[in-house]
Amino acid sequence: QVQLAESGGGLVQAGGSLGLSCAASGSIVSITVMGWYRQAPGKQRELVASITSAGTTNYADSVKGRFRISGDNAKNTVYLQMNNLKPEDTAVYYCAYTLKPNIFAMFHDYWGQGTQVTVSS
Repeated sequence: QVQLAESGGGLVQAGGSLGLSCAASGSIVSITVMGWYRQAPGKQRELVASITSAGTTNYADSVKGRFRISGDNAKNTVYLQMNNLKPEDTAVYYCAYTLKPNIFAMFHDYWGQGTQVTVSS
């Protein structure tokens, strides 16, 4: 059983910073991609940033230059540092991993439970 545990988030004023982390535990053979998504009320879930096991990163245009994703492969942990936050960044943030839980399984996507980030103006 694979579990993703998120931490961080909360309430911050516009222009402030927050950090999120997500650690995967359980039966994990290999992780290919770790990422962060967000979903604001009434909107579809969108990719915020992702990082491959090789360290290649990808960012949504709306967060480029403000957010930074990093990963610790040894700890199966992904981080998201969010700077210069804006009210439009308010959303529930989810971590997601593409991983293989055992040698017989295919790669599959696993999701965290979500953590609220609220940016006040």
